[in-house]
Amino acid sequence: MFEVTAQNPLPDHLRGGIVAIGNFDGVHRGHQALLAQTRDLAKAEGKPWGVVTFEPHPRSFFRPEQPIFRLTSREIKLRLLKALGADFVSVVDFDAELAALRPEAFIIQELTEKLGTRHVVAGFDFHFGAGRKGNAETLKVIGLKVTTLSEVTDEGAGHLPFSSSNVRTSLHQGQLRQAARELGYDWMIEGIVVPGDHRGRTIGFPTANIIVEPGVEPARGIYATFVREAGMQGPAWMGAGYFGDRPTFNTNRTFFEVYLLDQSMDLYGRNLLVSFVELIRMDQSFTSVDELIYQMNRDCDRAREILMGYQVADLPLARMQAEGRI
Repeated sequence: MFEVTAQNPLPDHLRGGIVAIGNFDGVHRGHQALLAQTRDLAKAEGKPWGVVTFEPHPRSFFRPEQPIFRLTSREIKLRLLKALGADFVSVVDFDAELAALRPEAFIIQELTEKLGTRHVVAGFDFHFGAGRKGNAETLKVIGLKVTTLSEVTDEGAGHLPFSSSNVRTSLHQGQLRQAARELGYDWMIEGIVVPGDHRGRTIGFPTANIIVEPGVEPARGIYATFVREAGMQGPAWMGAGYFGDRPTFNTNRTFFEVYLLDQSMDLYGRNLLVSFVELIRMDQSFTSVDELIYQMNRDCDRAREILMGYQVADLPLARMQAEGRI
């Protein structure tokens, strides 16, 4: 997949393709339906297809004091778009200049001049440009062909719409299976393993510590996880992950750390991709370290049981995730 940047303009053989546009936070099943329609239209016309998306998330720009729970970092979003077969992606910097850009100017700058596109696919509620005044009709007035996708719903869950906000709610509530159903894959985070305070090592559970983006707030507790080094294909490692602030030790800091089951290796500096399968229990405080160790052994046993019985959902991204192709 070709990533368009100021230093790497879109090559001629990819210009004039059909473009999907949106934030695509989570690249959930509603997004996937829109991207599949873009791909199918491009195939029918013998054209390439690509994606225009925005970084950071617009809400992060307008309300920096209230970090949004982003479902996918830039890196994971690009991994998912590549896995879905996009020929190219243009990540537009969402800054003050872009926020002030009139919709018509945005179309010319980011779509027709940069990508040479004449056909855009967007969700039914997509808006853009200064004051969010641009919409599908604006694109048509400028002369572009526009395909809009209606709201996509989950027929197996009372026709609830697939949406990023619904996925965030599921994760906040620790409903990992529901979040995976909405996403079409197990929610995941990516990050470099950094040194911690070595507290886990002193009690027999050496963990890999990963710094997560501000605003990332799934339910605090212990999770059954699959862990792999980014780019590693084949079977993932099994792990017990912890998201919280270690109330037993009064740290007053938010951590994500993962303990690999039945493995012993140095992970410092490695880029890990951690997939969250199931919440084992909510975070809690213990009266002694011995009580904590006893519970952690039980948590690891439960994580192992869950992961050994894991069945991959029959969905494209779920299968690619399990094979390490994301």
